[in-house]
Amino acid sequence: MSDFDFAVIFDSWPLLLLGLKYTVQLTIIATMGGIVLGTLLALARLSHYKTLSMLAAAYVNVMRSVPLLLVIFWFYFLMPIALQSLMGSEWPIAIGADRSAYITFILFEAAYFCEIMRAGIQSIPRGQVNAGYALGLNYGQSMRLIVLPQAVRNMLPLLLTQTIILFQDVSLVSLLNVTDLVGASVKIAQRDSRVVEMYIFVAVVYFVLSFALSMAVRQVQKRYAIIR
Repeated sequence: MSDFDFAVIFDSWPLLLLGLKYTVQLTIIATMGGIVLGTLLALARLSHYKTLSMLAAAYVNVMRSVPLLLVIFWFYFLMPIALQSLMGSEWPIAIGADRSAYITFILFEAAYFCEIMRAGIQSIPRGQVNAGYALGLNYGQSMRLIVLPQAVRNMLPLLLTQTIILFQDVSLVSLLNVTDLVGASVKIAQRDSRVVEMYIFVAVVYFVLSFALSMAVRQVQKRYAIIR
């Protein structure tokens, strides 16, 4: 630590900023996609159609039972081979590290957002749906106009907490040689032989951003009372 060089960080700032931008971008897109797909899965799990409910439950249980890193490797290494077999191609179908990262995170996080959404929906009294029926709304309209808006308010802190976890998990894409924040720091550390500076800097950035988001979650919890 005696020769800690801050200049390395400042000189490499453009690449680090590019990596941070990618990390934030992947976090936002995976969160939005995961919430949309998770909501559909939650509605499927709560459906009266047993087959649909069982398929959704199976998907959620599988995704929640395997490590995220393994899912990333499955999609990046095995999916091209599977597509090659299905399409009868001579060579594996190239997906690419970027698309693999986005698709994998959306599919994986959807399982966790599904359980959050399902718990939020179940926290709303059944009488709310019946009230929608009394107003002439069907099940879908009652869920969209009455239940889901209240459920989102209930589960907003949990959604934000899961987003923080997702933000930290994005660092795993560096194993695919993607230039996220961690990937950028690894490349700089290898190029300049400044491992200590880069890894401490990345740790500080993750701590500051995660801590700030955690404080935001606390403010949301104080601001919005849980509907009973």
